[in-house]
Amino acid sequence: MEDSTLHKNQRKTSWVIAIAALTMLAEIFFGLSSGSMALLADGIHMGSHVLAIGLSWLAYLIVRRITAKNPDNAEKTDKILSFSGYNSGLILLVFAGIILVEAIGRINNPVDINFREAILVAIIGLVVNIVSAVLLHNDKSHSDHNLRAAYLHVLADALTSLSAIAGLTAAMIWEIAYIDSIAAILSSIVIVVWSVGLLKASGKVLLDLK
Repeated sequence: MEDSTLHKNQRKTSWVIAIAALTMLAEIFFGLSSGSMALLADGIHMGSHVLAIGLSWLAYLIVRRITAKNPDNAEKTDKILSFSGYNSGLILLVFAGIILVEAIGRINNPVDINFREAILVAIIGLVVNIVSAVLLHNDKSHSDHNLRAAYLHVLADALTSLSAIAGLTAAMIWEIAYIDSIAAILSSIVIVVWSVGLLKASGKVLLDLK
């Protein structure tokens, strides 16, 4: 992969990290100052998002330094990007599993929900992730599993925020709390499918499979 493309993709991930980090700090600050557990929890979750995208940024940094020293290594560095993408896929899979377990637990043991506050947090998360997804989207970068992994992370976050908004709104209107959990279960299943697809695609590159 050309250095100009690597630099462009690295710059995209830098912007996403900056946006996510600012959102994380704001949500944690206002969560602590207002006593809102929903804001605090979403801020901590955004921290894991920053970590995952940071892994993608670090992969680009390593690859660009390797190719700068020896341009002949350019083809070999594809495995570094795929390895980063593979690890991000694993993080995505764990993330989906946590959502699934938590959602099933909420069905069995429902808790009181501050619907308006939770919906507000979900809307903030959705806006941030839509902006991030637009920054990372690139139809010509299907072979870059590192960029694809970062894109799927923000897309997964956007999906969970969207399902949360829909589920929470329906639960608030109809006063059926478990609708929120059902929406979370459905979104986690979609995320599992995405992460498995990423693991297969990046795994083939790592194992030199066609």
